[in-house]
Amino acid sequence: MGLRQLRSALHAFTQEAAWQLASDAQGGHELPFEVVEGGRRDSPLYCYRPLTADFITERSNVLARLPTYLPAAHALIAIGSLADYLDSQGIGTPGPGRQSADAALHCFLASVFVDSTDFVFDERCFDRAYIELEKCVAEERAEHTVVAVLLGVELGSEEVSIGDGVTLARGEGFDEAPDEARWSRLDGSPQTLVIVRRSPVPGDSGPLQASRQSLRKLIAGLRLYHPDPVAIAPLGWSRIGAGPWQAVALSGDSAELEPLVLIEPAQEDELRAFLSLVSRREPKSGELAWALRRYELAHQRVLAGEALTDLLLVARALLEPEGPASGRMPGRLAALCAERERRASMTERIAHAAALEPSLIAGLEHDLQLQPYVSELDGHLRALLRDACCGHLSGDLVALADSILLEDAEPELQVEASAIPVVDQGTDQFESLRPPF
Repeated sequence: MGLRQLRSALHAFTQEAAWQLASDAQGGHELPFEVVEGGRRDSPLYCYRPLTADFITERSNVLARLPTYLPAAHALIAIGSLADYLDSQGIGTPGPGRQSADAALHCFLASVFVDSTDFVFDERCFDRAYIELEKCVAEERAEHTVVAVLLGVELGSEEVSIGDGVTLARGEGFDEAPDEARWSRLDGSPQTLVIVRRSPVPGDSGPLQASRQSLRKLIAGLRLYHPDPVAIAPLGWSRIGAGPWQAVALSGDSAELEPLVLIEPAQEDELRAFLSLVSRREPKSGELAWALRRYELAHQRVLAGEALTDLLLVARALLEPEGPASGRMPGRLAALCAERERRASMTERIAHAAALEPSLIAGLEHDLQLQPYVSELDGHLRALLRDACCGHLSGDLVALADSILLEDAEPELQVEASAIPVVDQGTDQFESLRPPF
């Protein structure tokens, strides 16, 4: 419901409330007063001031039965949060929905009839009170825009709409963004931007927090979609409506990434559908949800050793419920992510990477380069997580892997190769403490 409908509903209610309050005041219901001191200190003057707000509160049950009361209350609820308005009236927010609307209606009437004793409806008083209300609620309803720099991505089109208020755009084409966002590469070339637009709704945790969540989901989806690294820069910009841009901290990475991921126009529909599917199917709890979050953290690490330990935790969370002492995760991961003839070698490599973990935790140096192990393990887990989120791999991953290993151990019981589910990349094994779920 818009502000025009709100004004109409409040206008009708205020007129009817004026008649009811005037009738009650003339019918014997006492209007309270307070004594107010004025004039000079050496010659004070005293006058009586009507406590119209108290009188309106006392008559709240009668006012609530008026035919125009509920439409006015519903119009306020539809507008959204009333916290700013209630704060401006000197009272706290009593609660969401109807409670805030009731309090706002009482405050609005008190503002219209301030210092009145006869409760005669005055259009000028109504306009003054309404402008005060509209100023507060209009700001809360104004669209919030967040602009972030998307590292590691180049666009083939000027703009790509992702959906749910998220848009990718070339920096040179999005004139609304601050110059420091559009042209922030070291060589002076334009950046790829993410624009998140939000309109506050009742019960929303806050547009900025919602925008941060949208950025997190976007990066998580892009990392599953493409193997090359992508990230959100740590500094972004936010504004309300057409107001000035303000710098805001985002949950991003500080590394400077080259734009390796090129999104061509022909890929846009595929990318949009993939990100939508992953967002809808994103688990809220359980091993898969924990593993996805840990996988995101691995991509925020600067040191390869820290990324390796995160990836090992992801693999164990999904495939080793017995704990690292069982030593079963490497074989299970290889069973799900490699063809039969490659499983033994992959299991050996990942098991070797897992064996490095205790010394990494102890801070010991390694002559061995860790990045090849990180890259291989990252590719296998990305494929596994992607297929699990998209629904290509469902159910008990441990039981599925064990069934494949059993078929390998008993050739006479093997089924045709086409019946064996395989993810598109190979993987290997690891060992570590099981994460607390």
